[in-house]
Amino acid sequence: MKNIVLITLIACIPFSCFSQDTKKKDKEQQEMKPSKNEDGEWDLTVIDTQFDYFMSAVARPISQYTESYLKTKNIFLVNEWNSYYHSGKYPNIIESGIDYDPKENYGIKFEYKLYQVFVYVNWKYKLKMNGLSGSDAIR
Repeated sequence: MKNIVLITLIACIPFSCFSQDTKKKDKEQQEMKPSKNEDGEWDLTVIDTQFDYFMSAVARPISQYTESYLKTKNIFLVNEWNSYYHSGKYPNIIESGIDYDPKENYGIKFEYKLYQVFVYVNWKYKLKMNGLSGSDAIR
């Protein structure tokens, strides 16, 4: 009986040494997707306790941007973000890709909030993104 237990334990050792890549498979499935709220407007949920503070105290007001400016910036920034995500660069900061359709009319509120997500990541984590305008880069 002792021999059977010993053989079973020895047989299990190689399996315990293999790396587990289930986390990576789960990670590949993660994407931030825009969704419509109860009013039918596009919305983006940011789960970070400091983001609300950032939006009220640090972010430039929405009135300083035009929708076309924000859309142009967001197209570039989403591509940059997704390239970082897919390459595995900054894994502790960029944990999901962003599903963004440049042909969709999201509205200025959504475009503003998405742009501020990139500014926020730059502000909080000092992650330099080439698509940010000079005035919104690290302050």
